[in-house]
Amino acid sequence: MRILITGGRGQLGRELQRALSGQTVLAVDLDELDVTDGAAVGRAVGQFRPQVVIHAAAYTDTAGCEADPELAMRVNGEGTRQIALACRESDAAMLYVSTNEVFDGQKGKPYLESDEPEPINAYGRSKLAGERYVQSILDRFYIVRTAWLYAAGGNNFPSKVLRATANGGELRFVTDEVASPTWARDLAQAIVALIGRPTYGIYHLTNSGFCSRYEWAQRVLELAGRGDVALRPVVQAEYGAPYRKPPYSELANRAAAALGIVLRPWQEALQEYFLTAPARAGR
Repeated sequence: MRILITGGRGQLGRELQRALSGQTVLAVDLDELDVTDGAAVGRAVGQFRPQVVIHAAAYTDTAGCEADPELAMRVNGEGTRQIALACRESDAAMLYVSTNEVFDGQKGKPYLESDEPEPINAYGRSKLAGERYVQSILDRFYIVRTAWLYAAGGNNFPSKVLRATANGGELRFVTDEVASPTWARDLAQAIVALIGRPTYGIYHLTNSGFCSRYEWAQRVLELAGRGDVALRPVVQAEYGAPYRKPPYSELANRAAAALGIVLRPWQEALQEYFLTAPARAGR
């Protein structure tokens, strides 16, 4: 299979290349392809002629998106539109990586693929715009919503927790933001299984189970052998952040599970992640 990956040097992009070993893969990143440049996107897709484009590139900085919602919409909305148009022109299927943050977190139980999105921050709105473009332009698409992604070498939550311990003192993490930590390696393997089937639509793919940011930080510190670090539970309002996060956005995997694609519990995935040297070092 011929597969083009955007965001090739990101956490998921690197793991996708690993999972697609043996396939014909072209992985590009920002310095090689500006996804907002329609002409450049059209040339890249047209020249490579992929069977599937996995669009993993995104602007994911929540604070940055809130400070500059136009930039967020340009990258995550318009950039996705350009990828979708190029896929239509080249008759390629598209897999768009979206987020749990398209939901407002008020449902009180896991979100189904059929639930109506209602984002509460600029990042979520821009990613939902990307979803809408994909749905309106293409017939053959996969929209994969995931959450709290991490991988070795990335600027991710486990790495931030471990770096914070170097400063000494008490660490604070919120109890009122709940979702599912997802190892990019597990997500990549699930995506590879998914694109091998012409069963298009919306999918929720995270490691199973859920926790708060506070509980996740607790587990990270335990696995890193830093159970001595003082950890205090707080709520989002105490941070005074300029954006809102959905308080409970666990994603229910119904569609992929019907195909036999199920990710293991987040605790098991995190434990294996910590068996890798880069994870142990907190890099």
